[in-house]
Amino acid sequence: MADELVMDVPPYAPLDQAQKSLARWLYIFHGLSLIFSLGMLSFIPLIVNYIKRGDAAGTIVATHHSWQIRSFWWYFGWVAFGFVPFFTFVLMPLAWLIWALAWIWKAYRLIKGLIYLNEDRPMPGGAG
Repeated sequence: MADELVMDVPPYAPLDQAQKSLARWLYIFHGLSLIFSLGMLSFIPLIVNYIKRGDAAGTIVATHHSWQIRSFWWYFGWVAFGFVPFFTFVLMPLAWLIWALAWIWKAYRLIKGLIYLNEDRPMPGGAG
């Protein structure tokens, strides 16, 4: 008998198209804030992520809200960390490197999340 591949994926509730649409728009707003304000206005969609994550509990959309929340906070942390070398003349290029890498990393996470959402796939790490 052929062995079947069994994936350890928790069962999710049926996908609500309105929740999926909201998550898609939040990805777009996070991305626009990344482009036009270097991510500093991402706190606006972040608040919506926190509010709507509970409404999406048990669905793949909840994993996308959590993904966006984690992406924001890690990006914020790296940007804040970049301010340490920024205030020294010698290490200022290091600050710009940290900020550039953080920007690229967040852009990657937003694009990956949007692709997964469009494919109706949950984000790695679950809804935690």
